[in-house]
Amino acid sequence: MKRPRGSGLGPRIFAAALFVVCGSAAFAVPVPRASSPIRVDAVLDEAAWQGITPIAIDREWFPGDNIPAAVQTDVLVTWDDENLYVAFRAFDPQPGQIRARYADRDEALLDDTVGFLVDPFNDKRIAYQFRVNPLGVQADAINSEVEGSEDFSWDAIWESAGRITAEGYIVEMAIPLQQLRIPAGEARTWGFMAMRDYPRSVRHRFRSVVTDENRNCLLCQFGEVSGIGVTRVGRNIELTPTLTGNLQQDRSSGALATEDQGIDLGISGRWAITPGTSLQATINPDFSHVEADAAQLDVNTRFALSFPEKRPFFLEGADFFETQMPLLFTRTIADPAAGLKLTGKTGSHTYGVLLARDEITNFLVPFDQSSVRTSIDDPSTTAVFRYRLGLGEAATAGAFLSSRTGSGYSNTVLSGDTFVRLSEQDSVRVQLAGSQSAYPAALAAIQPEGTLTGHALLARYTHSDRDWFWAAGYVELSPEFRADTGLFNQVGLRSADGGAQRRVRGGPERWFSNLYFGMFGDARQEWSGDWTEWGADIVARYQGPRQSYVTVLMAPNQEHFDDRTYHNMRYGIDSGLHASPDASIGFFVNWGESIDFTNSREAEFVLLQPYTTLHIGRRFSTRASWVRQVFRTPAGDEIFTASIPQATMLYHFNGRTFLRAIVQHRSVDRNPEQYVIPVNRESRGLLSQLLFSYRLNAQTVFLAGYSDNYAGTEVVDLTQTNRALFVKLSYAWLF
Repeated sequence: MKRPRGSGLGPRIFAAALFVVCGSAAFAVPVPRASSPIRVDAVLDEAAWQGITPIAIDREWFPGDNIPAAVQTDVLVTWDDENLYVAFRAFDPQPGQIRARYADRDEALLDDTVGFLVDPFNDKRIAYQFRVNPLGVQADAINSEVEGSEDFSWDAIWESAGRITAEGYIVEMAIPLQQLRIPAGEARTWGFMAMRDYPRSVRHRFRSVVTDENRNCLLCQFGEVSGIGVTRVGRNIELTPTLTGNLQQDRSSGALATEDQGIDLGISGRWAITPGTSLQATINPDFSHVEADAAQLDVNTRFALSFPEKRPFFLEGADFFETQMPLLFTRTIADPAAGLKLTGKTGSHTYGVLLARDEITNFLVPFDQSSVRTSIDDPSTTAVFRYRLGLGEAATAGAFLSSRTGSGYSNTVLSGDTFVRLSEQDSVRVQLAGSQSAYPAALAAIQPEGTLTGHALLARYTHSDRDWFWAAGYVELSPEFRADTGLFNQVGLRSADGGAQRRVRGGPERWFSNLYFGMFGDARQEWSGDWTEWGADIVARYQGPRQSYVTVLMAPNQEHFDDRTYHNMRYGIDSGLHASPDASIGFFVNWGESIDFTNSREAEFVLLQPYTTLHIGRRFSTRASWVRQVFRTPAGDEIFTASIPQATMLYHFNGRTFLRAIVQHRSVDRNPEQYVIPVNRESRGLLSQLLFSYRLNAQTVFLAGYSDNYAGTEVVDLTQTNRALFVKLSYAWLF
């Protein structure tokens, strides 16, 4: 029988009122130690769950403004020496409308989900986020209040289970304490906030605390839980050996020939020296990609493309190295033979050390109007140190040092940074960095000779309240500044930006959830003092029923390239809609005036990016997307047309096992008569990939995959250029 809202809920409402109204300033909800072992099965029949006072997720913060939640959700919290346990009873008057599908990690965020954020040090800077859908599919992230980030690339090893019932669904989680940075010793008070997403026509979002959007600090608004203490410290060791086999064949001329084959053994380990400090090491790690990078067009671009980090060793503890400047981008470490990492937090001190030996050395060489990637076969060693000191709850000060050295090569960067929260709505970030570099003779054609010494400066002010957002910033990068462990596409410039945005809040019963109106502008100046670019973005955005959105953009700008000034106007429309609970569609179009960089002249362009996603039942899904770009002269003559259609099909056997197929086609058609240099009239590429994945947890996986590539031109038919088969097995032991 369904439990009606409001019946027998006195203790639950009273506890929730203390948690929400009194908040962290006056009351912390006591968390009892588990009175019995707990099996994570979403049944909640163990004695440990009985008698715990639940915390209620009873406030809707979006689209409603702290109105009572439309559905009831109770949260139970307990712990023992090994785990933090959290369980959810998510009631639903129409359980047939629950959105729940099998998916890979971090891919079920548009389903019904429940979860929580926890700040073990309760210092309002870093929180761990854990979310689960009704089938037990996991998502986890690290929220940084200092950097203003929510990083879902972080993956912890933890257990979860979900079960749909006649009254809604139940979720149960067990988070090993050794996976978190936590204060050691006697029981402490932790920051805590529980949440639930309830997507129907509108995506309703509920929290266990009142959300004051006039406060530009989410972690500052957490409630508190007390009584959790690490009373027994074990070995806290995690070992993950890896076995990888691969066979790769390439076509240099004639038939496909084997270029690489073999079986590699590697091992990674993690030791939680203390609850707040962790040491990681890896030898001969397997860093092979198991999926195609996101499709990106690289036609008529001045700057090198970049792709996100996906490798577990570098993702673990990545938040300890964050700064406002991109001084560390670990994909610059291309082929590491070994790595060592130490990260930790003690009181107000946060620190990280990273060492890696790379078998090759990759470079992203920046200039004032372009960048280029190159590589040399010589090995190099990367060392990074990051430290941050908390100054109360409203400020931090930090230092960053990186060094990369090789034969005839060195690059060193030293940086200092600070973050100050001026008020509950206003904050300031400042960072200053200096670099010294010397490059090998192999790069003499693109890097200046001798010792390069440069600096970088960043300053940013931000205001955010319930209705308004405005910000202003300044960045300065000297021509000889280099940060080879980071991601800088451009140097030799000074830039300033600023803008404001007004939000009009709607509600769950109105024709819109939110309306946004904004104007932003920026200007860039060459180091010599000449203006190289200025522009403005005038933006209006609508959010409404069926999780629909429409953004309209108008962008006037002036650009200087190759001794010529261009005055351009560009327009854009970005839209999306959930046509049904199982189907979504979206469309982005950008058009207007641009620059044909290859031929140094004016051009007109159209960029189209439609997509659609379809779910069939709980197990099968498909996504199709298409990126198409057309450039023409002002007279209407076509310069080039580039296109990348891509299709992805997924079948999930269960919450841990799936089969995925990806097909991606790339084509570029150029008009040689419109080019000042010789070009191919046509070029084609076809990528296909098949992957089988079994994932017991974030580190225990079995992967088997096949991929191939085809290429062609107007004189060569589409021909297979390479193919690869790989198998990977890794298993994580926790001691």
